[in-house]
Amino acid sequence: GRMDTEGIVRWMQRRASPSATLLQDTDTAAAFVGSQDLVVVGFFKDLGSEAAQVFYEVAGEVVDVPFGVAEAAELFQAYGLSADTICLFKKFDEGRTDFPVDPAQGLDAAKLTRLLRVHSLELVMEFTNETSDQIFSAKIPHHMLLFLNKSSSAQLALRDGFRAAAGTFRGEVLFVVVDVTGYGADVLPFFGLTPADAPTLRLVKMENNRKYQMDQDAFSDTAIRTFIQAVLDGKVKPRLLSAEPPEDWDTRPVKVLVGKTFEQVAFDETKNVFVKFYAPWCSHCQAMAAAWEKLGERYKDHEDIVIAELDATANELENITINGFPTLHYFPAGPGRKMVEYKSARDVETFSKFLENGGTLPEEPPAVSHVPPRQGQGPPPT
Repeated sequence: GRMDTEGIVRWMQRRASPSATLLQDTDTAAAFVGSQDLVVVGFFKDLGSEAAQVFYEVAGEVVDVPFGVAEAAELFQAYGLSADTICLFKKFDEGRTDFPVDPAQGLDAAKLTRLLRVHSLELVMEFTNETSDQIFSAKIPHHMLLFLNKSSSAQLALRDGFRAAAGTFRGEVLFVVVDVTGYGADVLPFFGLTPADAPTLRLVKMENNRKYQMDQDAFSDTAIRTFIQAVLDGKVKPRLLSAEPPEDWDTRPVKVLVGKTFEQVAFDETKNVFVKFYAPWCSHCQAMAAAWEKLGERYKDHEDIVIAELDATANELENITINGFPTLHYFPAGPGRKMVEYKSARDVETFSKFLENGGTLPEEPPAVSHVPPRQGQGPPPT
């Protein structure tokens, strides 16, 4: 749940009182179900059962949704139930989702929490300031994005096919509409897009930010389903971003690499290549920029050493994922496509030592320290 003050207060309140409200009759149940956009009710024949205890445990953790419990036979009947069931009531999409309790396996707290989280999201989310936290914290492995211009009625109509495809992949793929002229404008550079590219579709694998696109955008529900299934089956290659190389990219002391030139430079078997992967907005990258330029100057006439940099926000590589900035990788000469991550001090002298020593730092003699004697003991005999 939320980690702000309001979220913490809610969590403490939920912990201090029963985590789920007991619903006695049809009137209180109807009032409870209609009280919020989203409520969860556990229907249990026996509130002392193990499954009911797991439900109370989940209710104590998922504090941003009201939880109710029902045991009365008239409530089972009123809601058309004959066995223990968790019902999620919502004022959107299908209105109600039932999760029957497996009599043999009972309830699993983690599984139930995940199901409730997934089904609490609208089938198609719009990317806004209010929903962005929900979208990124949903822990759904893929996001399917429809980029459109909301001021165009023709583009808005494309949401129908998009929505029709969404139910098939619930829990596996989150469907999100991004308005290229609204809140979504800020994420366009991440996809190498401009507002003029709308309408267009992209599928993102969240664990490594790999992006997939159709050869030719098609917006019918059948085309969208077929494309997503092909990606999930590993039949579609990711579409990697690459900037265009500057004209003087290889005449500068620090070579400027882009996605499409990276392979030929980094894996040149005759060269030792030291690459800085950076983001233009990253303050740590800016702080070490001068040292990297100096390093380039120092080695510009070395035949077998190349100092290079790559803007990792505008270029993506098939087998290397950059998770933080700056990241420094050394690609030694010779076969085998080896890569060594540099994790030491970011100054010219330490960089130089690393390069002169063939991609490792020379062993420093261990610092000798003296352990003081224990209290009450004299110094050791000499």
